Amino acid sequence: MQILIVDPQFDGEPEIERESAGPDVEIVVWQTAERGPPSLEALAACDALVNCRSRNVVTREHVAVMERCRIVGQAGVGFNHIDIVACAEAGIPVCNTPDYGTTEVADHAIALALALVRGVVAYDAKLRSRAMGWHAREQTTVRRLRGASFGVLGLGRIGTATALRAKAFETEVAFCDPYLPVGIERAFGFRRCGTAEELFATCDIVSIHTPLTEETARIVNAGTLGVARPGLYLVNTSRGGTMDLDAIHEALRTGRLGGAALDVLPVEPIDYAHPLLQAFEASDPALDGRLVITPHAAFFSPDSVEDMRRLVTETVVDYLRHGRLRACVNGALLAQSPRRAA
Repeated sequence: MQILIVDPQFDGEPEIERESAGPDVEIVVWQTAERGPPSLEALAACDALVNCRSRNVVTREHVAVMERCRIVGQAGVGFNHIDIVACAEAGIPVCNTPDYGTTEVADHAIALALALVRGVVAYDAKLRSRAMGWHAREQTTVRRLRGASFGVLGLGRIGTATALRAKAFETEVAFCDPYLPVGIERAFGFRRCGTAEELFATCDIVSIHTPLTEETARIVNAGTLGVARPGLYLVNTSRGGTMDLDAIHEALRTGRLGGAALDVLPVEPIDYAHPLLQAFEASDPALDGRLVITPHAAFFSPDSVEDMRRLVTETVVDYLRHGRLRACVNGALLAQSPRRAA
């Protein structure tokens, strides 16, 4: 059996993958920075494809040549860059890795919120450039976190972990998630909001934890920000496509947003041509420490990367050997596939 791994989150030899897969499995590593996109020949030769970065799309054209491939594994949570319909039609299950990095992303979301609420990044930058004296009052984003209303948009695994951390800071936690059963709010002691607009209008901080779907694309937009509580802090560690950067730029300019802390962007790597990101690069005084950006790093720690590598390898090998599926994201489509039924 051969597993093709595209752009893994490691350098050197795939030791974790080999240990997890066993000696009878050939591991082929394809680094696009060195070789460009995977060749059609490489795709045609693999029994399993492991995709590691969202910038590498798996299209219908790719699936058409993957005649040997029996499973696609995504080393990560998001899978909107994989054509799961085409995979299902070809009888290929697509499985992600939703249970790695949960604590890292939740910790990062809270860290970003604290960076705004406590002015950590702004203080550091101003002192480093001698742009301020030894005066705490010069940072306008600072406020008390205890008693603030902390909103979570999407109460899945990571959203729940973030909400529980926020609750530990003695905030009032609210959430919006139409896919959770009635009464879940009572189990957690959270306040439930029926719409994203209600969440934005009633919270001091909103942290985004939704997947990127047609429903959530640009859910942070002029409409949701237009009804936001003035001075709202926005945190996003989910997907950049959930945001309209133009709307965020305008809301920061008008003060509707008190600050934004973003680990993800609609275009990655960062597109400095966008006016908001130009202002960020130039340390525009109008932003004054109110925009914090990290490089899609919320998932990262050495431990989380090891978990991701091991879990995705175990997922594809378990299916190749035993036909067992774990975290399959196109199961419903797969059940309708004539090829799968055959």
